Amino acid sequence: MRGKLHHIELNVSNLERSTDFWGELLEELGYQPYQTWESGRSWRLGDTYIVFVQTEEHFLEGTYHRKRVGLNHLAFYADSREDVDVITLHLKEKGVPILYEDRHPYAGGPNHYAVFFEDPDRIKVEIVAP
Repeated sequence: MRGKLHHIELNVSNLERSTDFWGELLEELGYQPYQTWESGRSWRLGDTYIVFVQTEEHFLEGTYHRKRVGLNHLAFYADSREDVDVITLHLKEKGVPILYEDRHPYAGGPNHYAVFFEDPDRIKVEIVAP
């Protein structure tokens, strides 16, 4: 277990909006709902879980940007290139803009098949084929 990722916790500006977005995506990737409390929700896959917590109102001023110090993006494995394509289609059907669309699905390079997009707080997310 040493060194294995235990959990990730993200503060979000609107818990309902973020859990709607992330819940569907994470469940498509195989995560299951895990914890629910007044100011948070989590999803679990194996021993790893991802937590979303409503940011307290007095900390909401100023928005997240991945180019600042801190988290740049989260990347998840898909099962295959076809899985990346299905997820991309689902994102587009929901109106989620695809980043680097002019280079999709090779925005990460000629041997890197992935889709890049942002969550409601503009945290970049990547789904990559193995």
